[in-house]
Amino acid sequence: FGEILQRWSPPGAWRIGQQKLWEGQFGGSEANVAVSLAILGNRVGYVSRIPKNVVGDACLRKLRYFGIDVSDVVRGGDRLGTYYFEKAADIRRSLVVYDRNGSSFWSAAPGMFPWKEIFSRSGLFHCSGITCAVSQSAADATFEAVRAAQEAGLRITCDINYRRNLWKYEGADAHATLNALMQYSDYIFGDQDEWAVATGVPKISEEQMMADTELDMEAYGRYFEEMHRQFPHCGEMMLGLRNQLTTSHHTLSALLWYKGTIYRTRIFDIDDIVDSVGVGDAFVAAYIHASRKWPGQPQRCLDFSTAAAMLKNSVVGDFNLVTEEEILANV
Repeated sequence: FGEILQRWSPPGAWRIGQQKLWEGQFGGSEANVAVSLAILGNRVGYVSRIPKNVVGDACLRKLRYFGIDVSDVVRGGDRLGTYYFEKAADIRRSLVVYDRNGSSFWSAAPGMFPWKEIFSRSGLFHCSGITCAVSQSAADATFEAVRAAQEAGLRITCDINYRRNLWKYEGADAHATLNALMQYSDYIFGDQDEWAVATGVPKISEEQMMADTELDMEAYGRYFEEMHRQFPHCGEMMLGLRNQLTTSHHTLSALLWYKGTIYRTRIFDIDDIVDSVGVGDAFVAAYIHASRKWPGQPQRCLDFSTAAAMLKNSVVGDFNLVTEEEILANV
């Protein structure tokens, strides 16, 4: 459940305002997760609200191309939300500019989506904090969905997905809203900055995490104990670790708290990054897939998910267009 967006980017390393043409594609966190899950062979339905026009039609065709069921997408509103992405270059960081106010999903509201019927044929519901950051009505619709999912007995996965460029509507409170959303969740995903916003727990500093860095597992043990205290319902919590050495050179790893035990995976050293958008979404989708395919094997699930996230850095666009075989070859 979420807002699919039109992404516009200047070609190469050009800056916004410098380009003579735009490169356009569809994306958005929850749609990215849906596409990855479909590519990995899962039955996936995507729920959103998009305009009834040629842009909305093209968006649905793209999702159908990947085998995603879009029959529960509600048509209405005036336009698809957009975002502008300027690629990082050397010492210059990437830039994201959102244009989502007034979009079809921005005006999504409780009562628009037949959740009881949708969840009667579902086993897991995925949402993220982004849907709550768009508008108050979209946040209300998200909470309506998680309550219905819980009542239907579905597993609920939540990516914290804090975006400081959103949360602009009157009364928006990222900490309180994200914390409340996470209370419903069986799986929670996020990096340390996102967990800090949602919980108030300060991050553990891993300065310049390199491929051979030894993580302070005792500190992370205390960290996850506090998270479990705040979210006793959640059985699986993921913490993404990424260090940006340069705009094109990152290190990437993750930790998993699984029913009281902490698991860690290798630290990937990723040089010559092509596109880092959607790395977290790739991890989320791969973990959901792995947890269904290899239940009760947390280490295998964590290794698989981190390898999927690593590979996303090599793929242009929001979607992680890699197969299970490619991921397993890099575990």
